[in-house]
Order: sequence, then C-alpha cells, then structure tokens
Amino acid sequence: SELRKISASPTSFRLTEKFILLLVFSAFITLCFGAIFFLPDSSKLLSGVFFHSSAVETNTRTGTDSDSNVAVGTEEKILTKIRKDHEKALVEAKDTLQKRPDEIKQDIQDEKDKVLKEGKGGKDYNNLPVIEYVRPPGATGHEPSDPETKERRAKIKEMMTFAWDSYKRYAWGSNELRPVSKQGHSSNLFGSIKGATIVDALDTLYIMEMFEDFDMATEWVEKNLDFNVNAEVSVFEVNIRFVGGLLSAYYLSGKEVFRRKAIELGEKLLPAFKTPTGIPWALLNLKSGIGRNWPWASGGSSILAEYGTLHLEFMHLSKLSGNPAFAEKVMNIRKVLNRLEKPQGLYPNYLNPNSGQWGQHHVSVGGLGDSFYEYLLKAWLMSDKTDEEGKKLYYEALQAIETSLMRKSSGGLTYIAEWKGGLLEHKMGHLTCFAGGMIALGADGAPEDKTGHQMEQASEIARTCHESYARTSEYSKLVQK
Repeated sequence: SELRKISASPTSFRLTEKFILLLVFSAFITLCFGAIFFLPDSSKLLSGVFFHSSAVETNTRTGTDSDSNVAVGTEEKILTKIRKDHEKALVEAKDTLQKRPDEIKQDIQDEKDKVLKEGKGGKDYNNLPVIEYVRPPGATGHEPSDPETKERRAKIKEMMTFAWDSYKRYAWGSNELRPVSKQGHSSNLFGSIKGATIVDALDTLYIMEMFEDFDMATEWVEKNLDFNVNAEVSVFEVNIRFVGGLLSAYYLSGKEVFRRKAIELGEKLLPAFKTPTGIPWALLNLKSGIGRNWPWASGGSSILAEYGTLHLEFMHLSKLSGNPAFAEKVMNIRKVLNRLEKPQGLYPNYLNPNSGQWGQHHVSVGGLGDSFYEYLLKAWLMSDKTDEEGKKLYYEALQAIETSLMRKSSGGLTYIAEWKGGLLEHKMGHLTCFAGGMIALGADGAPEDKTGHQMEQASEIARTCHESYARTSEYSKLVQK
C-alpha cells in the first residue's frame, strides 16, 4: 500500500506541473498577442520616429541646439505613449484571463452579433417611425349585385386558386412555376432572392379573401424572404415585384413585416442611383452596390420603362420610412427629363446615365417604354390629384403619342406605331395593349373636355388588341386545316 502511494505521488505531481506550465504558457501567448493587437499604427510610429530623428540630425548640423532638444523631447513623448499602450494592453489581457469561460463565450458571441449586424447594413428595421395605419375601404367584404359580374368574378377567383395551388404544390418558395414541366424556376433577374410569386401575389390573395393562403404567404415572408445576397438584380423587376408587392400587402393588411421588408429592400436599391445624372443603373449588385446597364441597350443607356417605373414605390417608401432620399431620387429623374429636348414631344426609350443625353431615338408605348407613361398618370392619381407635374407630363406625352404615333389601319383598326429616327414602324406589340386601360383610366381628368375622345381612343385600342388575338386564333385554325 505504501509503495503504491509513493509511486502514485510523483506521477500525480508531474501531471499537475504540466497543467500549471500549460496555463503559464497560454497566459504568456495571450499577453503577447494582446500587446501586438493593441500596438499603435506601426507605419505612423516609424514615420514619426524617422521624422524627429531627421530633425535632430538637421538641427545638429545647423547648430540649433534648442530645436534639437524640442525634437528629442517629442521623441520621448512618443516612447512614453508606447509604454502606456503596452501597459494598457497587458491590463486588458489580464482582465480577459480573469473572466469565467461563460463570460468569454458571451463576449465572443456579442462580437459575432455585432459583425453580423454590420454586414446586414447595421440597421434595426424594427424601430421605424410610428405610422397610423388606416385600412383602405372596400378592399374586401363586398359582393357584386349583378349576376353576370358575380359569375365572372367567381371564374377569375377559380383561375387564381388553380394557379396558386399548383405553385404551392410544385414550386413553393421558387420565383416562378414552369407549368409544363411542373418545376420551380428562379430567374436571374432577381439574383438569388426567392419567392417572387409569393410576394407578387400577396395583394391578390387578400383582395380575393383567400386569407388562409395569405397567412401562409405572410409566414414565408417573415421566415424566408432574405435580401442579404451577393447577387446582381434587375432594379426594375425587383422594385415592381418585391417592393411593390410588399407595399401593397402592408396597405391592405397593416402587417408591419411588409413595411419593414419593403424599406430594407428599398435601401439596398439606393446605390443604383449613384450615377453622374442620378438616372439609375438597370442592374445592381445588392452587396457591393456596383451597378451597370444592359450591354445591348444603346451604348450603355438606361431604359425609359425601367427608370421611369420606380416613382410610385419610392414615394411610398419615403412616406413609410421617414427617409426623404427615396422621393428625392425619383423626383430628380423628372428634373433630368424636363431639361431634355424631346423630339416631337416624344420620350425616346434610351437615356445615357453618364451624359444625360438620349441614346438611340426609338420611341415605343409597348416594350421599353410602356410603364413610364402609366406611372406618370398613377403618380397624379396616387397623390389625390395634387401632383400637378405628373398630370402635366402625362397628358402632354399622350398628346404627342396621339399626334405622332396613333394611326388607323386600312381595315379600320386603331393602333400605336413605333418611331425610330423620325420614321414610323407600323406595328403594335402585345405589350402596348395595356394602353387601352391606361387611356380609359386617365380620361376622367383629361383637359379641355377630351374625356369622351380619350374613352373612344381607349375602346378602339382595346378592340384592336382583341382582334389580334381573335384573328390569330382563326389563322391557327386555318393553318391546322
């Protein structure tokens, strides 16, 4: 028994000794690293010492002993500061070593949280200005009295339900559903942001009183919608689908998650406006803030329908965030456009964001131009008809379109042609068909009693679009025969 005690004691002592040595060594390494990290900027230190050493040598050569003494004194101050920095570093390192392991872990976690927050922009979107929410009247809870209207309404809801259920089943969380292959698809227009269909459908789900689906979509937005991506997005597409969808959902439901997300994304889009003119880039990397234009767009130009389709959302972002920058950006676009001379009063589709000059003189109310005109009208209506500038710009543009682009075919169909370099191209694209609804919407506020005239124009354009579909169907039947 005594032999076992004697033999065990030296072994136990050696383990203890090793443990103590390890602690001492760890403390020494920590102190060394702490001293290194808390040293002042070495480049500044060396430059300061070198400068003052040179001053001493120069003053010695010229015989100015008093100046030399001043330089030496300054050198001593620098050395004193270095000693103090070292002492401070040693004290902080010693304090760290005296903390309990759980306290050290908490400090590390706090530092991680701080870095993560800074990486996400460093802003807490839970502390936005208080906004008094007022639910819009008439959005839900009403049935049409007319049986035919009621039947049409039910059919539209049936179509929406079919499409939404298919999306949920085959592509939930993806940006889109490919209906033939029944697979989810995420277009690169949105970078790596997901859920475009979910966000874009929020207002429709609410208005159609599909509240269970609306709640499911809301939960997905809260848990999964993430804008902290290192990816290039289309500013236009992300704005109209995501920012617009979130704003509509907020105004209909009053749920704060939609306001927070809309403002967060809006702030990530602001770097797109960092151009010499303030006309935004078409494409933007949400992490780096670097923007560019489509390489095919007339020498690197911005596109009318893209930079002209930000106004509604950005005005509301300023209202809901208290940040005037959003409104200032889109109002500046108007200033740039107002300074430019417009050929025959028309707006070309391309504008160089660096020079502030038009690119190729191509005018279209369809693709590349369409929603610019729509947003001028809706900006006036959205402002409760106080945005007189928006009203003026819209009706002047519509007059130029009627004069220079609107024509009637030999078969009596009214259409809106395209204009390239002063020459008309007598064709009307599919995307121009929205113009019938736009002109009808604005007819009520038309100047000089043109309401009836504009309603007639709207009807004729809608008829042309209907005929284009009907006749295409008839042509297809003939080809099949």
